[in-house]
Amino acid sequence: MSEQGALDLRAPIGALFTALGALLAGYGLATAGDPMYARSGGINLNLWWGGVMLAFGVLMLWGARRGARG
Repeated sequence: MSEQGALDLRAPIGALFTALGALLAGYGLATAGDPMYARSGGINLNLWWGGVMLAFGVLMLWGARRGARG
C-alpha cells in the first residue's frame, strides 16, 4: 500500500494508546501503595499495563513516522 491517499491507521492508534497508557500509568503512580492492589498480589497492574500501552503507542507512532518518510 504505497499509494499517496492510503489511510495509515498507525498514527491514530498510536496516539490513542499513548494517551491512554500515559493516563493509566499516571493513575498507577498516583495510587502506588494503595490497599486495592492486595487483590492482585500487591502488583500495581495499572502501572504495568499503562507502561505496556504507552510503549505500544510509541512504537505505533514511530512506525507511522518511519512509514511516512519512505
